Amino acid sequence: MDFKEFYQQVLKIKNLPLPGEDSHHKMSPAMRAQWLKSNEIRKMNPKRAGVMALFYPDLDFDTKLLLILRKTYNGVHSNQIGFPGGKVEPQDNGLLETALRETHEEVGVPPDAVEVVKELSEVYIPPSNFMVSPFIGIYQNPQPFSLQETEVEDLVEVYLRDFLDKTNHIEENLTTSYAKNINVPAYKLNGYTVWGATAMMMSEIKELLEQVL
Repeated sequence: MDFKEFYQQVLKIKNLPLPGEDSHHKMSPAMRAQWLKSNEIRKMNPKRAGVMALFYPDLDFDTKLLLILRKTYNGVHSNQIGFPGGKVEPQDNGLLETALRETHEEVGVPPDAVEVVKELSEVYIPPSNFMVSPFIGIYQNPQPFSLQETEVEDLVEVYLRDFLDKTNHIEENLTTSYAKNINVPAYKLNGYTVWGATAMMMSEIKELLEQVL
C-alpha cells in the first residue's frame, strides 16, 4: 500500500475504541486463557515494558511494519520475533518514553522522528512476568536502521499487504510455557513464525487497520 495513502488513513484510528482482549484471544494459545483465569495478574507484581509498532515507507514508498529478531541468549524470549522495545528504566517518564528510548537503542530510530498514533491494550506475558504496553508509531522519513548488536540479531521488515493477508494467519505446533506440542495461532511473515504476545498485539493492530484501510 502506498505510504502516503496509508498515513492519511491510519490517523483515523486515533478515535477508534480498542478491540482489546477480544482481539488478543484470536492469537492466544488456549492454555493461556485457562492460565489467566486461574491466576491474578495483579498479585504477580509484573514488571513494565513499552514496545513500538513502527510503520514506515521503503524506497518505493510501499508501507512496511518493523519487527526484530532477538539475539539467542539464556532467557525466555531468546531468538524470538518481537517489536522494538523493552523494560522501563528509572529515568523514563512513562511507558511511551520507554518505547521510544528502547526503539532508539535497538534500531537507531530517533524519538523525535516518530509520530505516535495510539497506545494499544496492554498484554501480560507470564513466562517473563512483564506487562507490556504497545504503541503505534509512524516513521515518515526513515534513515538506515542501526542494530544494537547485543540485543538484535536481525530486522524483519514486513510489507503491510503481507501483514493484512489472511493467508498468512496460520496455526503451528509449538512448545510454549503452558504446554508441549500444542497448536498455536500465529502469523507467517518473511519466513518467520510470529506468535505469543507479539502476535496478540498485532491482532489488535490488524483489527484497527481493517476499520480504516
